[in-house]
Amino acid sequence: MASHTPAPCSPTWAPFVCRLVAMTVVSTAMGFCSPTITHGQQPPAQEVAAHPALARCPRHTTTAHGRQGDPVNVAFIGTEEELHRTLAAAGWYAADAVTLKTSFRIAADVVLRKPYDHAPVSTLYIWDRPQDAAFEQPVGDSPKQRHHVRFWCSTELDQNGEPLWLGAATYDERVEISRTTGGVTHKISADIDKERNKIVTDAHQSGVLTGFYWIDQFHPERQGHNGGGDPYFTDGRLAVGVIEIRR
Repeated sequence: MASHTPAPCSPTWAPFVCRLVAMTVVSTAMGFCSPTITHGQQPPAQEVAAHPALARCPRHTTTAHGRQGDPVNVAFIGTEEELHRTLAAAGWYAADAVTLKTSFRIAADVVLRKPYDHAPVSTLYIWDRPQDAAFEQPVGDSPKQRHHVRFWCSTELDQNGEPLWLGAATYDERVEISRTTGGVTHKISADIDKERNKIVTDAHQSGVLTGFYWIDQFHPERQGHNGGGDPYFTDGRLAVGVIEIRR
């Protein structure tokens, strides 16, 4: 991460306080698809401005071999500490790093049908680097099924000095052999919008989000395949959650 003071993607360990401020909504053309902004369920008196990092952000992740990976479908604005507090309050667990030990454990727990709330997730790339954070919410008694999301922190800050956490949220349905790599991998559900909506709803209902808005037409193509060959479909929108707005 870029080293500047304060480091936006490093915890400040300051008190987690929501401070509201009125701002003007901007709907400038971003990238090649000229999206527009619509509002989510947020206090009527509050409006939010689009984060400048959205203007040139990638629409998809990539795999280690350069293949197109999971689509970007969610984002949050705030510090690293705020992101972790938001997801924890929403009932999501931080994923363990991929090591020999954690890789062996997730494989064993899938076979033995044992829960692993912090199971590691595979590495994907945005801005030529692996994810900065990953979270999951287990389903049932095995890590073969789970809600999960990866996040990448932007180096570009908004007018409040906060970064954008660009994310790709998907639901793992089962473990299978990849049709593109031949390795063992999770197969994702095709309905990526459902997973996007879940994580934003969980965060909003936890009471730690200031609000959220939608970037319409973020994805001009509504169907595709990820790096493992799994099909997906989307309405093309990006959900942006606002954790805190600094005065």
